[in-house]
Amino acid sequence: MQIISDITALRRAVTGVGPVAFVPTMGNLHEGHLSLVRIARQHARAVAVSIFVNRLQFQPGEDFERYPRTFERDRELLAAEGVEIVFAPDERVLYPVPQTYTVRPPPIAAELEGKFRPGFFDGVVTVVLKLFNCVQPAVAVFGKKDYQQLMVVRGMVRQLDLPLVIVPGETVREPDGLAMSSRNVYLSVAERAEAPRLCRVLIDVTRGMAPADAMRELERAGWQPDYVEVRSRADLAPARPGDTDLVALGAARLGATRLIDNVEF
Repeated sequence: MQIISDITALRRAVTGVGPVAFVPTMGNLHEGHLSLVRIARQHARAVAVSIFVNRLQFQPGEDFERYPRTFERDRELLAAEGVEIVFAPDERVLYPVPQTYTVRPPPIAAELEGKFRPGFFDGVVTVVLKLFNCVQPAVAVFGKKDYQQLMVVRGMVRQLDLPLVIVPGETVREPDGLAMSSRNVYLSVAERAEAPRLCRVLIDVTRGMAPADAMRELERAGWQPDYVEVRSRADLAPARPGDTDLVALGAARLGATRLIDNVEF
């Protein structure tokens, strides 16, 4: 496994191993990330994984400084999966000068997550495009847990005619239903026991509970919900009567930790 921190060496390595499938991450890897690596393995001769905590997608007061950085453990996990290339650049490599050129995401990026984290998707699509240009993959794998991110990135690839395929990966859950997330480490013992409620209320929404009632249930249990909504899987447009192929999405704060999840139906 090659661990690479500069773009020239990365491109040379990618040329040497042939077409690659790419999994972008911010590190602090868990089984959800590793499931994406295994999906990537099915789509190309070699797998590249990036580890980069992207400052551009964090808002003032969010957890950029304290976001868990566990590179040694991450490296061991990726080596065990047989990953060929790990791209772990310093911030000065990807952003040698202030990033004044950015990608403007579509209007849907201002809804759901974008409504509560303004500018978040500007930072996401900008760094993803930079990473695609650095790695030049044939395939990139994104998890469905970050459902809106998957949709926005897929749209960027389609509209900018990027020469790669986006492959989705299913959300990986703990035995009690909690979606795996790097931020789960922030939860206290009591909060961790309560956290699966978010998934449960979203399942209830897929069975007919009104999103407003789901929000109230979370509030009664001590959460601070941002949204619970039902949207079209195809384009995240608000669901209309008679629609099928839907997804229930939710985001809520439990203590100091903000969790997101979704359930397709």
